[in-house]
Amino acid sequence: MTERLLELANQLPDGPGVYLFRGEGELPLYIGKSIHIRQRVLSHLREKSNPRMLSQTTHFEWTSTAGEIGALLLESRLIKTLNPLYNIRLRRSKSLTTLGVKNMENAEVELEWLNLKFAPSESESRFGLFRSKRAGESDLLELAQTHHLCLSRLGLEAKKRGACFGWQLKKCWGVCVGEESKQSHDERLLKALSQWRVHSWPYPSHIEIIERKGTWEQRHRIHHWRHTQTHCSMARKIIWQDPEVSTFDLDTYKILVRPIFEGNLEIEASASPSP
Repeated sequence: MTERLLELANQLPDGPGVYLFRGEGELPLYIGKSIHIRQRVLSHLREKSNPRMLSQTTHFEWTSTAGEIGALLLESRLIKTLNPLYNIRLRRSKSLTTLGVKNMENAEVELEWLNLKFAPSESESRFGLFRSKRAGESDLLELAQTHHLCLSRLGLEAKKRGACFGWQLKKCWGVCVGEESKQSHDERLLKALSQWRVHSWPYPSHIEIIERKGTWEQRHRIHHWRHTQTHCSMARKIIWQDPEVSTFDLDTYKILVRPIFEGNLEIEASASPSP
């Protein structure tokens, strides 16, 4: 680490936003976000968590935002479009895989893997959002092992008479061999899946999430979990608009779902949210 990098880092703003580690090449080395840009970049330098990246860094770039949500949305967008060398690659998925549940009111539950392009409606029972069926099955296997669920009943192994592989490993409570009722198993399954529930959009139309820093205001328009545009009072115009508003973006959903339902945001909506 050179004194030059420390000097450059100390010149960064200490507010929310996105920062880029730059080298000699065209692609950025790394993109991150923080509510304290300067402090976060200095911590990268002091911790030396990626010496190779630091050895390639020549300077930093940054974009300040009025709040943390703006920083999170901008970071996700820039990683997708600029493909930095040292970030986990993010991509906009044309469709996602989710786990549908049939017959939730009955004793026996049926699972089905579905493609999800648009946000789910209130009437749909959807659990988990995955970039592929294989990724979903991997997470479902982990869930089964944690909650002693039957691999055969979950469709994770070919249905056959007798014990599933989990029973042989003492990780299944035995619905496959008659040691547990189907109703008991499926009640436990639904309870385990509840942590994966995909929330439907709670508003009848779009909302604007408002973030302020002093007199500076940014408005992020969100519609059915899609970030469609950001208006900046400092620039006095829309500074970003998404041309692909028809797709459901997993990363945007993850950024917004908790703060929206916890009520921690300043939101301006055209109508009240659904109960």
